Amino acid sequence: RMREVDLGCGKALLIKENGEFYAMGHKCPHYGAPLVKGVLSKGRVRCPWHGACFNISTGDIEDFPGLDSLPRFQVKIEKEKVYIRASKQALQTQRRTKMMAKCISLSNYNLSSTNVLIIGAGAAGLVCAETLRQEGFSDRIVMCTMDRHLPYDRPKLSKSMDSHPEQIALRPKEFFRTYDIEVLTEMQVAAVDIKNKTAVFKDGFKMEYNKLLIATGNTPKALSCKGKEVENVFNIRTPEDANRVVKLATSKNVVIVGASFLGMEVAAYLTERAHSVSVVELEEVPFKKFFGERVGRAVMKMFENNRVKFYMQTEVSELREQEGKLKEVVLKSGKVLRADVCVVGIGAVPATGFLKQSGINIDSKGFVVVNKMMQTNIPGVFAAGDAVTFPLALRNNKKVNVPHWQMAHMHGRIAALNMLAHGMEISTVPYLWTAMFGKSIRYAGHGEGFDDVVIQGDLDELKFVAFYTK
Repeated sequence: RMREVDLGCGKALLIKENGEFYAMGHKCPHYGAPLVKGVLSKGRVRCPWHGACFNISTGDIEDFPGLDSLPRFQVKIEKEKVYIRASKQALQTQRRTKMMAKCISLSNYNLSSTNVLIIGAGAAGLVCAETLRQEGFSDRIVMCTMDRHLPYDRPKLSKSMDSHPEQIALRPKEFFRTYDIEVLTEMQVAAVDIKNKTAVFKDGFKMEYNKLLIATGNTPKALSCKGKEVENVFNIRTPEDANRVVKLATSKNVVIVGASFLGMEVAAYLTERAHSVSVVELEEVPFKKFFGERVGRAVMKMFENNRVKFYMQTEVSELREQEGKLKEVVLKSGKVLRADVCVVGIGAVPATGFLKQSGINIDSKGFVVVNKMMQTNIPGVFAAGDAVTFPLALRNNKKVNVPHWQMAHMHGRIAALNMLAHGMEISTVPYLWTAMFGKSIRYAGHGEGFDDVVIQGDLDELKFVAFYTK
């Protein structure tokens, strides 16, 4: 059983399992979900919103998303009464950053060599760096990113498009200074020399490493039609892209190409602000491959009820401009849509082109191939996040690519533990979520190629559970 209890200057979550009492923070440190509404099972509490798991004995985070653990409080039983002892600060912050080591001898370092080099500064890269420090690793860690910003919450770019970089930063600047995690921004790796254990940057700078993590994520696909270079056509990659789209879309006509998660989230966000929102998609129903036709149609109906127009089973043949700026989107069906701004969400490819000649094993689609320990075919080289295929335990170790935020966190953690020779294998269940028009869709598992969809509940009201069977 779980109960939220008020301690005067804040609340705690009181848990009773197998006759034992435990008390800890009551809010998930990720987005502040009330954990009392989550699930208690086998010594863990699972967050009701995005599935993060916390150990009830320690408060430690054991499945993601999120970076912090929960504060744990003392519990005493006296004469049928339960007493909880907690610090005011822990009750107010409702989060606990695990103890971390620092770098012992930064001053002795040669600038162009590091013990651990992490290419990419998304969730996988950051969790890897933090896990190393949590495990007592006190040597140099360098992360590099093509981005201008320190690691940030990328899923928010399409769900909360007017967020500024500092609002969605995963950690403040001081955090990186405190724990000696160096981040090189606007730095692109052009090649990796595995023989000499060196990364070569685009500007010619070279950095030697002992252990390497490749966590470069993916690159959005661009349109290849006539007029693709006109102004006001965007892939949402950075906070600046998202902010600019919101500004340009206000009271204007927006066309979104691709009924992907990104495309649909952007459409939902802009309906309140734009004059019109249209979605162009090759499939007949949004999310058909992912959720099946019936669920896809129910979602589509919700969008149509919110003034979003769909143009399905067609694609863009031309983007027309007036004075260099987008004016119209021409579809293969012949339809011409008025458009002041266009957002492209037609999928992505792994950002692994720089590894082509490296000797690191890459599959035919460009994904880095890793084992259950996130190791590549090269000793000391690991990979994590959206750019990898890995053996998924619940699908009999079939190699899959799972480009989810939660999975990137877990990959980063497993890679770090195995850099330190812990022999840890990945066994987590994929979990993703999306939120549109105040409705939340949460999905657990990996339903690639399902045969049947069993629906319980009311699909029209969007209050249902769907089971995918093969």
